[in-house]
Amino acid sequence: MKKKLRVGILFGGKSAEHEISIQSAKNIVEAIDKKKYQLVLIGIDKEGRWYLNDPARLLLYSSAQLPSLRTLGGTKKRVGLVPGKNSGELVRIDDDRAEKPLDVVFPILHGPFGEDGTVQGLLKLANIPFVGAGVLGSALGMDKDAMKRLLRDAGVPIAKFLVFHRPQIGEMKFADIVGKVGLPFFVKPANLGSSVGIHKVNNRRQFIGAVKDAFRYDAKILIEEYIQGREIECAVLGNREPIASVPGEIIPRHEFYSYEAKYLDDQGAALKIPAELPTPVVKKIQRLAVQTFKVLCCEGMARVDFFLRNNREVIVNEINTIPGFTKISMYPKLWEASGISYTKLIDRLIRLALERFKKEKKLKTSR
Repeated sequence: MKKKLRVGILFGGKSAEHEISIQSAKNIVEAIDKKKYQLVLIGIDKEGRWYLNDPARLLLYSSAQLPSLRTLGGTKKRVGLVPGKNSGELVRIDDDRAEKPLDVVFPILHGPFGEDGTVQGLLKLANIPFVGAGVLGSALGMDKDAMKRLLRDAGVPIAKFLVFHRPQIGEMKFADIVGKVGLPFFVKPANLGSSVGIHKVNNRRQFIGAVKDAFRYDAKILIEEYIQGREIECAVLGNREPIASVPGEIIPRHEFYSYEAKYLDDQGAALKIPAELPTPVVKKIQRLAVQTFKVLCCEGMARVDFFLRNNREVIVNEINTIPGFTKISMYPKLWEASGISYTKLIDRLIRLALERFKKEKKLKTSR
């Protein structure tokens, strides 16, 4: 009998998306092929401590409960990955004893300290394969400022945007901003996901509150043109030769596709999969999704979000390098509609991680 691969599911984390990460991990635990993989759940609490967790306990919670890791409870075994130790080896913090090595890690951490290249760098230093984009692709996918500048330079169509750092808050003049990006517009933290800290601004009063809230989450924020159009998403899968799924459409029932609409309200948005689009528009969206994935140096997986203006003009909004894996998340649903089941998708992502690691091991790192 073939030996099961030990897969570390890394979830939780310090970001504002901690609870969503737990729900994504729960869905992966439910769907992964238990005949092929032995699961090791590694939960990161909101202070950044790593604990081994019990898969059975994770499955007790419903999606509506959205527990934090503190509520979930671990085994009280604190662990860490230590560069320089054996490949994939988890070490207990309390007594320096080693757990069995991991064969691959599936980071399902959304937002800063997980999706931004920090954990990917640690995993790379610890010499362990991991699912998803590497350090550079993760960092670019998280920083909306760097992302949009690279896409703009590559000729990818994007919305007009402005960038402000915290020391510039006194220079942010409402009338000047309206003159450059129009009204309404969006205010966003530069480094966050899941619509956390994002506000649609219709007037000066809303502008002041939106800026203050966005700066609570990041020292750099974006002011972005409001695009009147349909919200389309496309999933990408692969390493050097990525493929795109059928596009899907988000039809928000809130003011926009907010955090609540994405994760807390089952009726917060309607998902139309596949989206009702003419074939030429579908092909353009898929082409731009793959181009965006490549321009931003991504690997493994990503979801590319678009606006479709006047049913013909395709505009890239952003990329998400660790898209949600909850029961109402678009990424697995798009692949299911494209012929790849949830279980097979997880399997494919793990294989892509192992293939990349094998190729990287052949590269010279010293003279």
